[in-house]
Amino acid sequence: MITQDRWFEDYEVGETRTTVGRTVTEADIVLHAGQTGDFFPHHMDAEWMATQPAGSRIAHGTLILSMAVGMTAGDINPQSMSYGYDRIRFIGPVFIGDTITVTAEITEKAPHRKRPDGVGYVHELVTVRNQRGETVLALTHLYLVNRRASGHTDAPK
Repeated sequence: MITQDRWFEDYEVGETRTTVGRTVTEADIVLHAGQTGDFFPHHMDAEWMATQPAGSRIAHGTLILSMAVGMTAGDINPQSMSYGYDRIRFIGPVFIGDTITVTAEITEKAPHRKRPDGVGYVHELVTVRNQRGETVLALTHLYLVNRRASGHTDAPK
């Protein structure tokens, strides 16, 4: 992990980053089911899913969400913290053996209403795609990011 101070002023709308791939395994799905208590047959019952339109078990949407967030969290920024997630959409199924990649794009910056000189919001569109390039999940990740103190002009470390 890399630690880098990145202030609100350092983010540019339009900048993107893309992760390396991660293959979803049966172990991922079983572990997530155990952690969440979600043993819904769409995730756990191979025989039943063979009779359904999808044809085989699918990963939990919340599992793919968690994986995507983790895949984009390679850098530690002491000036920023996650403020939450908006507009989460589970667009398509992810199957055992699918490999997902994540693209994150800065789409908006906004000052904090009550503390505009201290912090601001950075909105990042997170898009998860499978190995065929199909979008399977999308969300907006909101960050609360410190602003440089007035007069502070040092570049980030």
